[in-house]
Amino acid sequence: MDGKADAKVETSAGDKSGTEPEAGRLLVLGGTTEANALLRGLAEAALRRAVTLSLAGRTATPKLWPAPIETRIGGFGGVEGLRRWIGEHRVTQVVDATHPFAARISANVAQACLEAGVPLLAIRRPAWRPCAGDTWIEVPDMAGAVAALGPVPRRVFLTIGRQELSAFAAAPDHAYLVRTIEPVGNALPVPDVTPISARGPFSIDDEIALMRAHAIELVVTKNAGGNATDAKLAAARALNLPVIMVARPWKPDVPSVPDVGSALARLLDPISTTHSPAIQDPTMSTDLNSWLIDGGECVP
Repeated sequence: MDGKADAKVETSAGDKSGTEPEAGRLLVLGGTTEANALLRGLAEAALRRAVTLSLAGRTATPKLWPAPIETRIGGFGGVEGLRRWIGEHRVTQVVDATHPFAARISANVAQACLEAGVPLLAIRRPAWRPCAGDTWIEVPDMAGAVAALGPVPRRVFLTIGRQELSAFAAAPDHAYLVRTIEPVGNALPVPDVTPISARGPFSIDDEIALMRAHAIELVVTKNAGGNATDAKLAAARALNLPVIMVARPWKPDVPSVPDVGSALARLLDPISTTHSPAIQDPTMSTDLNSWLIDGGECVP
């Protein structure tokens, strides 16, 4: 989201008043169901602040809450570009409601807010945890997922999004069923690829039917958490299929909440909004993944 090449891409709709409320502007880094739910909640609460939603632009047709709101699309140009944007637009608070795997923008916004002295709140949904009957092969990254496939050709269901499909070109002997929101195109150059374009949520019954129809032997996914796509885990359990689960990347230690309700409580409380806890130095690493796993949920 934050490369300099796309830093100038920007669009806006709504929020046409042309004035900045006294409380300043709230910047929401979105692209998730949490971001949309947060915007809905803020609108219903009649928040008297200007709000800007920022999207990475990786999805051509992002799923948005259909209310007028100023929206910018594209990167900021790294930490410096984001810090400058915060200052120029009189941002007084930032919410990081990006995807759990959007590590770069989370690191950049933590550093930019630290430098700008602007409060930051992150919404970090709990990770999934294995339930009884699950067979998970937990790996640290996509390279680990590719290695976990093994040398014997298998029918693999890839549900990792489009951006990291190319890693599996190193394992061309498998047959891949690939489900993405955006068209797969040539992102996975192997002989046997069956693409599906679809957006969750999905039902357990539909996931079971899909895996049976394609004779799937193995599921590969990222530990995104949430309930939009968790039905695949229950389906894999029902079919006794192993799941290669890619762990979340490290993110900086910043003030965080696990859900939208907690975020709204913080944002709508004038005391916590004005006197938000100090942003910690993002270079001071903590094991956030362990917190997410401890606080995560088994998918029944």
